[in-house]
Parts: sequence; structure tokens; C-alpha cells
Amino acid sequence: MSIRVLLVDDQALVRSGFRMILEAQDDMEVVGEAADGEQGVSETARTDPDVVLMDVRMPRVDGIEATRRVRTEASPAAHVLVLTMFDLDEYVYGALQAGASGFLLKDASAQHLLMGIRLVADGDELLDPAVTHRLIERYAASHRPVPSGTPDGVRQLTPREREVFALVARGLSNRQIAGELVLGESTVKTHVASILAKLAVHDRVGIVVFAYEHGLAR
Repeated sequence: MSIRVLLVDDQALVRSGFRMILEAQDDMEVVGEAADGEQGVSETARTDPDVVLMDVRMPRVDGIEATRRVRTEASPAAHVLVLTMFDLDEYVYGALQAGASGFLLKDASAQHLLMGIRLVADGDELLDPAVTHRLIERYAASHRPVPSGTPDGVRQLTPREREVFALVARGLSNRQIAGELVLGESTVKTHVASILAKLAVHDRVGIVVFAYEHGLAR
């Protein structure tokens, strides 16, 4: 089955470039375009895409608010992949908090773009340790409240879940965590699902943000 992709960017030339790259793939289909966040939310509800490529800085409704609306109203099952020109853009951090599955720089290679779309469509998150963690660490460090004890959700984690939590916070994939802890990938997925429920976050990006906000990761 084709991965259904919606393009949300206020620059028509950027949308056209992405469309050309995506439509050259046998496993991808561009189901629509939007020129701002508000239109992006309505188009998401109308087209029900698997992945939304969401620009951050747009008129009327920006990518952060649009991501929040997509994840809570228009299509909670859609995966939002945020696009930005800057690898340390504070708006990206806000988008991750709003429920984005990761982000890509607009000058990323076509191969990286396609890899990212396939990754998030498969239910994973695009956590590039070289970029994403640098953004989260620098931004969260300057906004992080002074930790006041262990959060309730963390206290509920089992010892094994705490190990998995720490590795997810470092950006490791399920496969890497399985190798690190000598576990099956299905077992790791079960632990991650339990961690998400106990911390009341939506996805792996949420775990990373949670860890940095509470001073549990450096």
C-alpha cells in the first residue's frame, strides 16, 4: 500500500519540489497540499494522510498549532513530520511537544526525506541524535524548571522499564535497545508502550521531551 502524504508549506516551489520527489516513488502518494497551517488542518481531515510534512513558520496558523490540531482533532492517527530551515529552531521543540513524530531540515537530501517519511509512516519517530537531541537539550536546558523529586510517572516504572526509558531518551531505536539489553524487539515494544501509558505521553518523542524537561537526561 502507498504511503499517503500531505504537503503543508507556504512556499509553492517547496511543495512542488517535494511532490516531484515523492511521486517518483512506487510506495508514496501525495494526497494534497496546503499553503498554511489552518488549511493544513482542514486538508488533513479531508484527505486522512498517513504522514503530514509540516512547515513550521507559516502565516495564519503556524506549524506548532497546526500539529497540535492535527494530533488532537483532524486526524490523531496521522504522523506529523516537521520541516524547518534551522536545526536549533525553538519552534521545532514546540512542535515536538505538540505531537510531531520528528523533524527534518529542508535542505536534507532526498534520500533522507524519503527515509524519514517511511520511518514515521511505520510508527517510529525520526530522532536524529546529531540534530534533534542537540535542539532539545539546548532549548530544554534553558527552559527546564528545577527538578523537584522523581515524577510520579517515573516512579511507576519497573526497573526494566527505567532502563528502556533511559535508552529511548538517548534516541536509540527499538532494535538498538534490544541489542543493548539483550531482549527481543517485541519485548522492547511492550515496554515502550507501558512507559508511554505511565508517563501519559503520545510517542517516543514525548519520552525524550519528558526526560529533558524533568532533568532525567543530559
